[in-house]
Amino acid sequence: MQTTPKHGWWYNQLFTNWQKFEVIYIAALILLQIMAYVIVPDSLIGMISGVAGVICLVYGMKGRKISFIFGFVQCIAMTYVAWISHAYGSFAIDIFYVISQPIGWYLWGNDAATHAFSKAKRQLIFGGAFIAWGIGWVILAMLHGQLPYLDSINFVVSFIAQILYILKFQENWSLWIVVNIANCIYWLILTIQTLAGHNDIGSLGANISQVTLQLALLFNAVYASRVWAAGAADNEGGAGK
Repeated sequence: MQTTPKHGWWYNQLFTNWQKFEVIYIAALILLQIMAYVIVPDSLIGMISGVAGVICLVYGMKGRKISFIFGFVQCIAMTYVAWISHAYGSFAIDIFYVISQPIGWYLWGNDAATHAFSKAKRQLIFGGAFIAWGIGWVILAMLHGQLPYLDSINFVVSFIAQILYILKFQENWSLWIVVNIANCIYWLILTIQTLAGHNDIGSLGANISQVTLQLALLFNAVYASRVWAAGAADNEGGAGK
């Protein structure tokens, strides 16, 4: 009689139940990060942040607990990049991200299903996020942070999105789409300013790595919103018990 081999937790989390399309796009997104580093190899930390961030969110798209291990690495690296770039909103939220990783690890270990809000609660949350963005803009402008109108999105909207993420609410991906678009514009502006010699804060390599990272995360957020809505991330995307 032929028996199906049993694999351990690490194998199930890393390698089971992947679609061919997902494997291809994961490889493409990681390659994008490496190419950005090869083109401008002045920020190894930026490249580590990009690669770890892609892997973290891809496993998050699958609803897998292992995402928080890669997330911890990415958040530590991103905190440094944000600090040297004077992106104070990003720096503050990255500290929160570091703290939230073990919390998410614990919570995802106790709840295998994703959740969704009612339409009324969803509108309330999105409206609150908009008001919080305006308040954050004012605060970051007072601190003389770079591009506070964009950095505020990363500061306050990311905070709300991360809470919804660790609580496994599907609406987190809608907010991440907004955050990733804002971050793409933010880091692209800093990259252009650095190339033009108008900004000597941070490094060109770190800025480019963040542009490519946010593009990767934007694509992943759009795809993940469909995966979670379809219930495909329940029970850790087929890797659960």
